[in-house]
Amino acid sequence: MSNCQEMPPLMILCGGRGTRLRDVTELLPKPMVPIGPQPIVWHIMKCYAAFGVRRFILCLGYKREEFVHYFLNFRALTSDITLHPGIPGGIRYTGDCPEAEWEITLADTGPDSCTATRIRLAARHLQPADSCFFLTYGDAVADIDMTAVLERHRAGGQLLTVSAVHPEGRFGEMRFDGDRVCGFTEKPARTEGYINGGFMVMEKAFIDRMIPADRDVFLEAEPMRAAVAADELNAYRHEGFWQCMDTPREYALLNEMWKNRCAPWTRFWTDARPEAAS
Repeated sequence: MSNCQEMPPLMILCGGRGTRLRDVTELLPKPMVPIGPQPIVWHIMKCYAAFGVRRFILCLGYKREEFVHYFLNFRALTSDITLHPGIPGGIRYTGDCPEAEWEITLADTGPDSCTATRIRLAARHLQPADSCFFLTYGDAVADIDMTAVLERHRAGGQLLTVSAVHPEGRFGEMRFDGDRVCGFTEKPARTEGYINGGFMVMEKAFIDRMIPADRDVFLEAEPMRAAVAADELNAYRHEGFWQCMDTPREYALLNEMWKNRCAPWTRFWTDARPEAAS
């Protein structure tokens, strides 16, 4: 589902340690944890590429070398290879590569930087014509219409647009009549409230106006509070599928969906590579 108008680049926050997924992230940074044969960061990039996004900036920190090894060897890892060891450059890759048009920047934003600081540091890789860019976290997938998010952002005219999603219901919910409990639902499929699910659009001007250059800050704290106070925070309400990979149970859930070929986040994908369906 490509967009004929050039889409803004996507910046992905990939530098965190993923402590709540410690059993898996002892070996890998969370965005490199696999769903099926590919890491979740690849799934996120595919979701945006379906709408014509071709430039990606990954804000790296914890275990940066895992991203470098994966992307430098991406073609070899996803193709059949014919080698001619006695010929300089004697390597031939066989098979389609839908990612061939991608431009991927691996930006070192420090091992312990906070999210807003990572954005400021990675912004050096934005082009002069990039008045805005997509922004998301490296640990959630969704069937969000990225073109609709961008249109909502442009229509709102604010510096930042976030995607409001319904989180999975992790706890039972009680209903009250006064102080009397009149109902109880055990772990509803999702809650009625909204959270910031990522899948954002940020104006480049947000960085200078809302992200301090003299201290290390989280995007979700001071910058977003400042944006709310200045009426510069907009929202796109997404009522479809969204799922983060924050715990071992969620890791297992996403892999089970992929294994059973019922992965809702692939809804807009157009290529049919074997590993995209198995």
